[in-house]
Amino acid sequence: MNRLLLAAYPKSYRSRQGEELLGCLSEAYPGRSWPPPREVAALARAGVQARARAVVDDTARPWWLDGIHLTALVLAALALVPYLQDVWHWALHIDPGRHAIAFHFSGWYPWAQGPGTWTRLLPYGLLPLVCLIALLRGKPWIALPAAAAMIYVGATFNSNRFFGDEGKVGLGYYGLGAPITARDLALSGALCTACAVLAVCCPGRLRRHSYRWLVPVVLAMFVAGGLHIISISPAFQRGLFALEVAALIAAWVATAATGDHRWLIPVAAVAFIRTQAIIIQPNGFMLSLPDLVVFLLLITPLPALAIAAQRRQSRALLE
Repeated sequence: MNRLLLAAYPKSYRSRQGEELLGCLSEAYPGRSWPPPREVAALARAGVQARARAVVDDTARPWWLDGIHLTALVLAALALVPYLQDVWHWALHIDPGRHAIAFHFSGWYPWAQGPGTWTRLLPYGLLPLVCLIALLRGKPWIALPAAAAMIYVGATFNSNRFFGDEGKVGLGYYGLGAPITARDLALSGALCTACAVLAVCCPGRLRRHSYRWLVPVVLAMFVAGGLHIISISPAFQRGLFALEVAALIAAWVATAATGDHRWLIPVAAVAFIRTQAIIIQPNGFMLSLPDLVVFLLLITPLPALAIAAQRRQSRALLE
């Protein structure tokens, strides 16, 4: 189990010092397959810092281009969240039956029919999934048409039946109480803009991630589709909130360790999209927390990351 902790470190670090780190853990905690929680947190933090330094030391691309790439990845994942169950059911020909809450229908065309519903050719969730996979492989020219199709589908939700109407009329993603549906064009518009910038600005210089990064996505689809957990269920929300908090902490650790601002760009983009969703659709706001608390939770990470970067840069000058 100790080898799982090495996944937090970059490949170069694992090849040089991985065995040494495992040996130190075995000596410090004999007979234990997993160190104490405090040690796990310390190792995870050191791993994030090592990865962040490796990213900053790679000068093959400017920091802002890497930040926009990361922003596009985050937005594609954010757009995919409400459709995890639907895409899983479609891919495996599963009829969700009564579990298709907030969706008029699910499944493959043409058998996905029922009383009072329309047939559809493909699930809408395939569009952000295509964006995510293309961006992971550093191919924004493939992600751009999918993001543009998301805008078109959201703008024509009253007449377009090609992808069905789930998520465009019904419930969407609720992050910190902010409902984001496909007809809210801020998310798809920001994703399309980011993909366009990446496609124009030397796409060959983009970072290419391994297909192994899709393992968490497949796991999330399995949990959502296999257990019929929708994005508005309390269990889904609590798990997603914990994941987002972990991502914000990782962004803060990386920024504090390097003084680089690239991780501030995706945090700012998500905060903007969720804030405008709350302002535009106040009646759809999930009253799980007071309005002021939600706004503070959305905005506070921005100055926190900026201050962390400024402090690291100041220390670097003194050194």
